[in-house]
Amino acid sequence: MKIALMGFGKMGQTIDELIKKNYSRTHEVVLRSNSVNAHSFSTDALSEVDVAIDFSEPKAAVPNIEKAFNANTPIVVGTTGWYGKLNYVKELCQSKNQSVLYASNFSIGMNIFFYLNKQLAAKMNDYTAYNVKIEETHHTEKKDSPSGTAITLAEDVIWHMKRKDKWVNGNQYDDEEIGIKSNRLEDVKGIHSVQYISKIDDIEIKHTAHSREGFADGAIKAAEWLKDRKGIFTMKDMLGF
Repeated sequence: MKIALMGFGKMGQTIDELIKKNYSRTHEVVLRSNSVNAHSFSTDALSEVDVAIDFSEPKAAVPNIEKAFNANTPIVVGTTGWYGKLNYVKELCQSKNQSVLYASNFSIGMNIFFYLNKQLAAKMNDYTAYNVKIEETHHTEKKDSPSGTAITLAEDVIWHMKRKDKWVNGNQYDDEEIGIKSNRLEDVKGIHSVQYISKIDDIEIKHTAHSREGFADGAIKAAEWLKDRKGIFTMKDMLGF
């Protein structure tokens, strides 16, 4: 499988290295972009690859998706911070009969964590003595805050918990809100926790990433899964959750 990497920061480099180490017999990265040449991929060049993987930055994600669609190339998008244009991308994907798989987190373990978070939120819905908050920690170079993963966790709680209707970046001030605390520290791969707090006790579920390889391997597997499909998908579709 011929792959284009759109964005060659920490995640792009990790995917590149992992393909060389574990997938070299079947996959090859043939195009790599960065902040200098991110817009230099021609439609013809992109049309020669089997799938594109985007880990760029929020402002580049939608133009990269558009470019992949114009090249008739499936695209896996790990960039977050662009979901305000998700409906536009969905409509464009459908009208052009293209394929995209987007996710705030490609780690298999994290997607199991997403599943557990939904189940716990549904169970805690009736226990009003517990308030819920979310905390995330990433490396200092991460562009968006809160992380896309933390937002996904918050939105999943809101969907399953009647007494919450929005998330806020920082401290909670109203009972209907979920506060998301964001921390930025040197060389942290990603830590997310969902906490239910009462006067009597606390309940917490937590996911800690030890390396970027888990995210990279999930993105590669997503590219394999997406290659011969048409439509707009998430990791839930790939994993059958």
